[in-house]
Amino acid sequence: MSDKRTYSDRREALIKAVAKRRRKVKTMAIEYKGGKCQICSYKKYQGALELHHLNKAEKSFGIGDKGYTRSWEKVRAELDKCILLCANCHREVGAGITQLPSESWVVKRGEFGETPKLGQSRAEPTIMSDLIEF
Repeated sequence: MSDKRTYSDRREALIKAVAKRRRKVKTMAIEYKGGKCQICSYKKYQGALELHHLNKAEKSFGIGDKGYTRSWEKVRAELDKCILLCANCHREVGAGITQLPSESWVVKRGEFGETPKLGQSRAEPTIMSDLIEF
């Protein structure tokens, strides 16, 4: 009877399983977003790559928030609102030192990544020049 699992044993196993899942999701997210910083092309260490929400108002959740695990579909939907940056570029963008490249401002694409055709109505702007009125 001494072989029974205790609460603390189960707790540790769950903590390890959640940490493993988060590492897997981060790896999948990095691959989904191109595998490198979209400003400087850094790709040496996965831990130095971060996701930056293009529009804070549209942010549903922080992908790396502790205490939560979500399905890949929900994570992917949130990734579509982000760009991948290295830690240095992310801090520089936040401080206003570096600007995001204009081609990273794709807000909405079709199901297969295509952009709307000319004359086709679209609910949201697709590139940064559409976001800014001249």
